[in-house]
Amino acid sequence: MTVGIKVGSIVSEIGASSFLNAFFSTVAGLLENDDAGTRFPVISKDLYEGHVEAGKIEKAIAELKVIHDELMKYPPSAVIWDVEDRSKTPPWGSRISPSITSMANYFVSSTGRDLIQLLTETFQHALKHMRAVDIV
Repeated sequence: MTVGIKVGSIVSEIGASSFLNAFFSTVAGLLENDDAGTRFPVISKDLYEGHVEAGKIEKAIAELKVIHDELMKYPPSAVIWDVEDRSKTPPWGSRISPSITSMANYFVSSTGRDLIQLLTETFQHALKHMRAVDIV
């Protein structure tokens, strides 16, 4: 099943739900000691659950910046496909593009966009228009 991120009537495609789950799993596993939401409550809790209120958008943008900066320290091999079942691996295994140099640029949407950049731009748009963000 394909998921997207929505602000108002604008939806940007992300990709398979398992792919988005891998992003959240990687953040929780590498940056939050397997305890989702302890450091990044808006991204790892609210967004994961599918909805971020307009009043939390600035916090989400700040969290994404820290997530990006800290994921830069991890090699692509550090991906956690499913924090609940660490035996699961990406469907492509270790065959990834040479342009992927860290966990910060590992996640690329089904339309070819860097996921963290896509999320950041979506939240910036939401902030400009004081709108909530939803996963659809």
